[in-house]
Amino acid sequence: MNSFDSSPTLTAWRALLAVAVVFVMLASTGWTAVRSQHAVSLRESALAAWAKDRTAGRSLPDVSAPAHRLAHFFATLTAGRRTALADKYPLVVGNLDGAPVTLRYRANRRALLQAESAEEKRTRDTRLSPDGRHQAVLRLARFRSLLAGDRQILAFDPSGRGRAAEVFGDLDRAERVSIVVPGVDTSLLTLERSGIRRNAAPVGMARSLYGAERSARPGSRTAVIAWADYTAPAGIGMDAALGGLAAQGAVRLNSLVDGLPGTSGVSLFCHSYGSVLCGMAAHELPARVSDIAVAGSPGMRADTADALHTRARVWAMRDGGDWIADVPNMAVGGLGHGADPIDPAFGARIVSASGAVGHSGYFEPGTESLSNFAAIGVGAYDSVSCATADGVCHREISGDPEV
Repeated sequence: MNSFDSSPTLTAWRALLAVAVVFVMLASTGWTAVRSQHAVSLRESALAAWAKDRTAGRSLPDVSAPAHRLAHFFATLTAGRRTALADKYPLVVGNLDGAPVTLRYRANRRALLQAESAEEKRTRDTRLSPDGRHQAVLRLARFRSLLAGDRQILAFDPSGRGRAAEVFGDLDRAERVSIVVPGVDTSLLTLERSGIRRNAAPVGMARSLYGAERSARPGSRTAVIAWADYTAPAGIGMDAALGGLAAQGAVRLNSLVDGLPGTSGVSLFCHSYGSVLCGMAAHELPARVSDIAVAGSPGMRADTADALHTRARVWAMRDGGDWIADVPNMAVGGLGHGADPIDPAFGARIVSASGAVGHSGYFEPGTESLSNFAAIGVGAYDSVSCATADGVCHREISGDPEV
């Protein structure tokens, strides 16, 4: 064995390689970390007022309280008092996991109307730069789109790059709930797209999955959440190579699941950097989460599926033309996201992504990737197509329950 093979030297070499990869990404994409917001957001102002207010002679609950405590608080209020709080503090109530979902829909519609009015005024502000005015026009269009029809907006925060979540189906009555967790460049402006890219955006992904689930099991009551309610990396830069934003998002994802109504089973569908988030959330996910399915994953911050410390089944897929395959699967000094989930040694159930095109095509109708997601979402595990002809994804793997 030569000196290069010694452990300290090898570790140093890997660290240098990781740094080199990051510098290449930064050189090709620019520094794209999320800019800090110096101005106090409207939601921060609302939170400050909420903390000082009272209803029915008692203080309002801490917004960081567990979802079950918040649910209990709202359950003790009259319908009139609940509505009054939603109308007075829409940016608070609309984002409280544990609050009744129909109340959140009402609050977020009110918050969107307020945001629409404010953004419309900004579009006419002569002090804005041309780029600033263009951004205001785009945001105004997004707010108006979210207000169209009877859309069910479960979360909405216009501050910074913005966050939101939308529900398809009846969340209160659902027997199965699917949550779509998107990746890099998720924001209010990328929440939805039109044309051939519509199913590459969170809303399109969720809408497509909801339709596929209803086709897979027409009699099943399902609901799908397009969950863009975390701060995602902006571009393939430093934030995308680190796990900080995924860790913060994992806390928010677990809070969402804790606050879901009823006792429905839950499946997570995590795309790209969203799979990093799901991996970091896995060990604290409630027992009602039965499945974690990842597509186009750069890694889940774990060496194996067992190391995720979850009872949920772990599924993985990747299209043959997905560029994520060229991203090094490493984890050195906080850089990189670890082992490749579609490596058989990882221990996930590897399923077919046939028909998907590239990194963003997993939710396209007519693909095996979407039909597999739908089968997992409704619990029709026998209908899942494995990536290999031996059907190994149907067998017991790493202690997971039989399917």
